[in-house]
Amino acid sequence: MSSPLLINAAELLRRPGSERLVELQTTVGELGIEDDPRLEADAEVDVRLRLESLTDGIVIDGVVRAPWVGTCRRCLEPAAGIAESDVQELYQLVLTDPEAFEIVGDQLDLRQMVREIVLLDAPATPLCRDDCAGLCPVCGVDRNTVVCTCEPDRADPRWDALSELRAQLDAPG
Repeated sequence: MSSPLLINAAELLRRPGSERLVELQTTVGELGIEDDPRLEADAEVDVRLRLESLTDGIVIDGVVRAPWVGTCRRCLEPAAGIAESDVQELYQLVLTDPEAFEIVGDQLDLRQMVREIVLLDAPATPLCRDDCAGLCPVCGVDRNTVVCTCEPDRADPRWDALSELRAQLDAPG
C-alpha cells in the first residue's frame, strides 16, 4: 500500500513554472506519531498544498490542519481544537539549501514535512477558550462557572524590596 503523502513529481520537474494542487487526508498514526498525548492516532489530518516547480526543485505552500486534545492550562477542563498551520517548504533534487527536503526518484515524500508541522503546531499548553478565567488561586473553584468572592492573595513579601525600589525610581525629583 502506497502512502497518500508520496507524490509523483516527474511531470512538475520536467516543466519549471508549472503548478499542481494537492488535497490529501491522512491520519496522525500514518504520520508515525504514536506517543504524543495531544494527538489521537486515528485523527484525520487535512493537507492542502500548491506545488510549483523551479529549475532546481519544487516550492510547496498551503495549509495543514490537525485536531488536538489536551487539558486547559487555566481551568484543567478538557480542551480540543484544530491546529491550522501555514506551509512554505522547498524540495530539491540536489540539496543546496540546508532547510530543504530532498526529492528522491522524482517523488516528493511529504510525510516528514507534515509530521514536523503537526508536532510543532499542536499546542503544548492548550486553552479551552481564549477567555478562560481559570481556577481561583485561593479556593480552587472554576471561575468560568462560579463567581468567586475570594480576596486575591497579597503579593509575596519577598518582592517588597523591589516594590520600594520601583517607587523610588518612579518618584519625581
